[in-house]
Amino acid sequence: MKNLIFVKIQLLLWPVLLSGTSLWSQTAAREQPNFIIIFADDLGYGDLGSYGHPSIRTPHLDRMASEGQKWTNFYAAASVCTPSRAALLTGRLPVRSGMASNTTRVLFPDSKNGLPAHEITLAEQLKQVGYRTACIGKWHLGHKEQYLPTNNGFDYYFGIPYSNDMDKLSNIPYWEYWKQSDDLIKTTDFNVPLLRNTEVVERPANQHTITKRYAEEAVSFIKKHKDQPFLVYLAHNLPHIPLFASKEFLGKSDRGLYGDVVEEIDYGVGQILATLEAEGLAENTIVVFTSDNGPWLPFKTNGGSAGPLRAGKGTTWEGGMREPGIFWGPGWIKPGQISALGSTMDLFTTFSTLAGAALPEDRIMDGVDLSETLRYHRPSPRKSVLYYRGTDLYAARWGAYKAHFITHGAYGQFGEREEHDPPLLYHLGHDPSEQFNVAQDHPEVLAQINALVLKHQSELVRGKDQLVERE
Repeated sequence: MKNLIFVKIQLLLWPVLLSGTSLWSQTAAREQPNFIIIFADDLGYGDLGSYGHPSIRTPHLDRMASEGQKWTNFYAAASVCTPSRAALLTGRLPVRSGMASNTTRVLFPDSKNGLPAHEITLAEQLKQVGYRTACIGKWHLGHKEQYLPTNNGFDYYFGIPYSNDMDKLSNIPYWEYWKQSDDLIKTTDFNVPLLRNTEVVERPANQHTITKRYAEEAVSFIKKHKDQPFLVYLAHNLPHIPLFASKEFLGKSDRGLYGDVVEEIDYGVGQILATLEAEGLAENTIVVFTSDNGPWLPFKTNGGSAGPLRAGKGTTWEGGMREPGIFWGPGWIKPGQISALGSTMDLFTTFSTLAGAALPEDRIMDGVDLSETLRYHRPSPRKSVLYYRGTDLYAARWGAYKAHFITHGAYGQFGEREEHDPPLLYHLGHDPSEQFNVAQDHPEVLAQINALVLKHQSELVRGKDQLVERE
């Protein structure tokens, strides 16, 4: 009888053996989830309905939050574009890669450099285990060909290589864009290029339709690669200033032009979710939505809201770096609200684990593995958050407490640079708005945070500044 069973098993396996593929590898390939990261630009913690906004309608993102996980302590790794994006894609603090600078905070169209070739992106990581990869939208990690997505692990790229406010042609003073209405500026006021892979296909890019086209590109890539695991990194250029929306959304939001833009992004999210369901991919796909940094507050009603959090983009107050963090995936994510700590850097580590990709062993990784929290609500292994501004550490969070060693406003708001000895200390559970300094009451907490920082700094190897050189 045992011999008969063995022969039957051999017959069942024979087609697999003839194909040269092991049974394990076929099973593993089926079990690898698809990943979609939707990354907004300058969206605040309070800009979604599910995070408390009273007049911006975001039904698709709200659905993701109710059916998946809504994280209330989820962080970007920087409060401005370039370092934040570098951190998400490499799983490392941008000070390590040199994608942070005290001289110039982001890359510009005349910047000489970009993401160093020795850095491993999430796309390169997943390609090692059979993924197809697409970058759609804003890149901002170097506009020269050697730095573009197609040289950093992405099979396909469609997007604007830097911020949508660059290559400015308009004579309107930049800081006047808080007055922006739909008829104040034209897309031709910004000579930004739209690339397909490495070729410029439109210049200036028609930004009125860019959000819609990004969603359509994502849907197309999903359909084309539905039979193999894929990564889609969809990084919107908006709601960064200047604001643009298609005619279908202009004037539709109670929140004005800013709300129109966010609601169109949400509509694209709905198209992606509908495609996953129609193609039978929902049960094996994880979709993440977050933002690169907090709202750009000097632009008043044309900037976003950090909700109850203090300050916004450019600062290391909570409003600058704490973001919406929504994870959706019916076959992978256990629904619920998560108050544990998480970071965009954790996506590299978590997705590597879920895809079966070994983590690099030749460098320090700052991301942690959130897969057990996502799947089973087990405690997050992330216990701390480091808040860098450029290459300087301004603050650190340990558990519920956050210490500020340096505070500094941004863009003419929230005060000049000030060093604090002893550090300011806030309990973020009790005081998310960072209003009440409790340093005198908790010297033991400050001692713990100081020890954490000293250990980090003793092991830190800073990368060469890639942002400072301009042509």
